[in-house]
Amino acid sequence: MPLLFAYGTLQQESVQRSVFGRRLRGSPDELIGFDRSLVDVSDPRFATGDSTSLYPIVRWSGGTEARVGGTVYELSDADLANADLYEPPPYQRIQTVLASGKQAWVYAENGDSPL
Repeated sequence: MPLLFAYGTLQQESVQRSVFGRRLRGSPDELIGFDRSLVDVSDPRFATGDSTSLYPIVRWSGGTEARVGGTVYELSDADLANADLYEPPPYQRIQTVLASGKQAWVYAENGDSPL
């Protein structure tokens, strides 16, 4: 089963119920070599109920000191397809290796990847 690392809205229970139809169980982990910033997303499907259009996003920087905390979840292929439908541009799904050594998918700002 694929693993997905989430660092933003996909960690919220309300978003998980909307995207996956249930609350996910996950474990803490970290991205290494990524920087976190904010991106303005105007897609109404992405709204989480608050008034902001700014959401967290990560970008591969390659710096070994750069770390982003989050949660890793085990998903089905169908769940991963639902996550793909949920994430608007400029988010792109890429593979990476987490601090735990697990290989996981993550939605990042560009297609660069350490793999």
